[in-house]
Amino acid sequence: MADKKVRRAAIEADAETPPLYDLIELFFFAYRDFTADADRQLEGLGFGRAHHRVLHFVDRNPGLTVATLLDILKITKQSLNRVMKDLIDGAFIEVRTGTSDRRRRTLHVTPKGGRLAVDLAHLHSARFERALSPLPPEVRGQAVQFLLGMIDAAERDRVVGLVFGGGRGPDEAPRDAGALPVQRERAA
Repeated sequence: MADKKVRRAAIEADAETPPLYDLIELFFFAYRDFTADADRQLEGLGFGRAHHRVLHFVDRNPGLTVATLLDILKITKQSLNRVMKDLIDGAFIEVRTGTSDRRRRTLHVTPKGGRLAVDLAHLHSARFERALSPLPPEVRGQAVQFLLGMIDAAERDRVVGLVFGGGRGPDEAPRDAGALPVQRERAA
């Protein structure tokens, strides 16, 4: 229902306001090249972007349940099954019995899966570093705010909690959606 309202609002928008083609197309090309870095490495394993997304979120959130993973990815269980089978059969992910509820199954990367997830994250990080390095340090925080602004408002707080709320390090302490991440000075 919300999607229909959004489409209707777009159709009813002032016809004299042209679409933001420059941003639309730059976003398309940036995403194309951003994903291509990892796609090349995944192709050699017979994996695709769905495998990468699963591996990424399981690596970043050890003990994730299938239900939570489905909610993060916004896909059906059927869509996830083949990808999970590939990752489990290839010894990249393992399913464990829950500690507090033995009926619950939790997902964890294996050492092999963790290495692949980090290798792929380094590829993405290098592309971000290349894009951010010629810009002033405060641009990173602005980029975070821009990307958060692209996320549906109803999902934003949950995404902020997922991305920044894990206490994974001093630069990623829990914060609300209005706060900017801290940029550490790079060692010379």
